[in-house]
Amino acid sequence: MDLSPGPRSRTMKMSGFPPAGALICYEVIFPGRVIDPASRPQWLLNVTNDAWFGTSSGPYQHFTSARLRAVEEGLPLVRSANTGISGLIDPYGRVVETIALGHSGVRDVPLPAALVVLTPYARFGDLVLVLQLMVAGLVAALLRFLVL
Repeated sequence: MDLSPGPRSRTMKMSGFPPAGALICYEVIFPGRVIDPASRPQWLLNVTNDAWFGTSSGPYQHFTSARLRAVEEGLPLVRSANTGISGLIDPYGRVVETIALGHSGVRDVPLPAALVVLTPYARFGDLVLVLQLMVAGLVAALLRFLVL
């Protein structure tokens, strides 16, 4: 009752680091809502607590959602999870380094560069999906018309 939404994602500018988009826990599962469109970051940081998932499939699904955001936006993603799966994902969705579920540790690896050209999703968002659904609906209607 005393909670209210904050502003949309904002790009963090930190000394010695490229501009970053910060995502806390489940913010990483929402496509199209992970970056500040006015100030595009060069990488994404996802800090999360997956402890409540235990050893279920939850941490794996959460990590996979983070991979999808990296691919959609064409940005590398660093994920730090206290007991979940931590790792570095490149902008193509390839897992560069991980710390397994239930383990702790530190990895010192170079941050991959963001893609130079925006991905179709970063450029057009869900419009691509809407157009695909419209084409599929049109094809289905035409097939139905031709069969009857």
